[in-house]
Order: sequence, then C-alpha cells, then structure tokens
Amino acid sequence: MVPVRSSPILIPGLKTALTNIAPAPRLVVDLDIIRTNYRHLQALTPGAETAAVVKANAYGLGAEQVVPALADAGCRQFFVAHTSEGLEARQALGDRPGEVFVFNGFWPAETDTLHTAGLIPVINDLGQLQQLREHAPDLPCAIHFDTGMNRLGLDERETQRVLDEGLLDRLQVRQIMSHLACADEADHALNRQQLERFKAISGALPDIPASFANSAGVLLGPDYQFDVTRPGLALYAGAPAPGTGFDVCVRIEAPVLQVRMLQPGDSVGYGATWTADRPIRTATIAAGYADGILRACGEGGIARLNGQLVPILGRVSMDLISVDLSDFQGEVHPGDYVHVLGADLDALSEHAGTISYELLVRLGLRFNRVYKG
Repeated sequence: MVPVRSSPILIPGLKTALTNIAPAPRLVVDLDIIRTNYRHLQALTPGAETAAVVKANAYGLGAEQVVPALADAGCRQFFVAHTSEGLEARQALGDRPGEVFVFNGFWPAETDTLHTAGLIPVINDLGQLQQLREHAPDLPCAIHFDTGMNRLGLDERETQRVLDEGLLDRLQVRQIMSHLACADEADHALNRQQLERFKAISGALPDIPASFANSAGVLLGPDYQFDVTRPGLALYAGAPAPGTGFDVCVRIEAPVLQVRMLQPGDSVGYGATWTADRPIRTATIAAGYADGILRACGEGGIARLNGQLVPILGRVSMDLISVDLSDFQGEVHPGDYVHVLGADLDALSEHAGTISYELLVRLGLRFNRVYKG
C-alpha cells in the first residue's frame, strides 16, 4: 500500500520531524480492483471500446492515481465535467496515450487551454457549435445529442438542423454521444425510446464513432453499446443497476479513540437520539461528516470491526461516530480500525436514503489516502 501523505510533518521550533502521530482516519483505495473492473467491463463489450468517466476527482478517489491505473489497464478515453478536471486528467496521464473529453462544452475563453492540453470539448447546443466554428474549427470536438434526458445536448430541433444543414462539415468531430436517463431500470420505456432516437442519429452520421451507454447501459446489452461505452460507477464501486455489482475499490478505516460502557438511560451523541435500554459497550471512532460520512448514515448505519457488524449509534457528528459493540466477539482497543464502505457501500447508501455516487464524491480531503496496487 502506498500512502499519499508519506512526508514527515515539520513543526517550526522542533529539531526533529514528527513521524509518529496518533492514529488517523484513512481512505484505502485498491487500484487493482479498478483495473479488474475495467477489464470486466471491456469483456462485456467486445464490439466497443471502454472509456472511463473520471470527473469529480475520479468519483472522489483521486484522479492523480486512478487515471494512470486505468490507462495501464488499457483505457484510452477519459471523460470529465470541467476543463480544470481535464487538466488534472491530462497531467495524470503524463506521457501515456489518451483522449480527454470535457462534458460541459466549448467556451471561447478556454480555446488556448483546450488546444495546449489536448482536451476535447463536448458540444451541447447550436450556440457552442457556432462559437467553435468561428473560434476554433480545427479543435477536435464531440457532439452531444439529447435523446430524452433533457439536461445537456442538442434538442430535437437542433439535431435536425445539424443533420439537414451539414453543420458538422469541416469540423474535427471525434465522437457523437447521448446519455441514458433510466438505464438502471432495465424495463423502463424511455430506454428503448432513447435508443431508437440515437440509432437514427448515428445512422445519419455513420462515419463518426458513437457513444451511448453508461455503467448501467452497458448491462442493457449489445444494442446499447455502440462504438464506445462510458462507465463511471462500475469502475469503482457499487451496483449500477439492481441485481448487478462490481467489486468495491474503497473503504474508510477509522481508528477507535475510546471504548465505553453505558448503563440503561445513557444517551449517545448530539440530540440524545439514541438511549441505552440495557448495559452496552460502545466505541467512539475518529470519522464523521467532515470526512464525507453523511449524517443520514447514523443510527443503524453499517460499520465493521474485524469483519463483524458494529452498527452506528445515534447521530454522525463532524469528527466522531459511536458504534455498538454489543454483538462483537473479541477485545477492542484504542487504535483498532473500524471499516466503513467497502462491500457495504450500497447497503449504507440505501440506509442513508441516497446513492453510492453521493457517498463516493463526498469523501473528505483530510483522510490519509492509501493506494494499494
């Protein structure tokens, strides 16, 4: 395992570096699992190239480490939301081959940056398309056609104009794409509607590679895979659709700070939302919502110690969480590590009333990040 913060902490006035410090929460990311998930996705799509969505700092896991790992697994196309993220991805790639696409479109003020860094803007409306033609017609681009998500992308009227008027002529269009709204619901009628719309568009532009499927879209089958797939979540963790799953690459390890014995009537944490009805042993661990563990993960949320379930008690606070040791078999000491996320990511997300995407991208920056593989 390779820790990101391995340098000693230097304090003015001290003659020696402080290398032995108290146990701190750490985030463990297994890059080998990411590589394995990538190869599994590529095997599911033998007729298509598997790209990787690495926006939001590679879903909170660290683009600086994740992008090279994916490149080493064979990935050659990367997607980000903002130009700043594109610069991070390009820097992470170093001299490795790879194209970096920026979802949020073309802005003339960024023309020099896009050229210099070799970033490919994704055009989302006719205004952006016209600006590209005026300011940077030689800049490689991708075109996003909206087929039913109704967020970004050329709408039906704009799409028809592009096709009828040849507005892509003499542009360097590397890819056309659309995005599925309901891929995680395999039987949703909108999936087929979007597919038919995108097939018509790609059929009118047969010489340009087409990309349609996100993680869950890959699992809808070959009809949805086209030339390039764009998985995100499936690379890192969780189930992109019910009944499916890929190995989770990340876990939080939070050290025990204190073990306590509570008596009936004792409450735990802010608001006294949980009260003991019997003698109970608890542990207070060093992690909280400042680290990205949502308050909604409290009371009954899942954590584990030596593989055994130790449910969360009461509210999650900024830096501390209490866990229930009632059923834990064995001794517990300060400095022992309690695990959060890992294989429990989807279950904890469901308990919190959210999705695994949110838990991932909220992972805090103060973790000591440790990378395996």
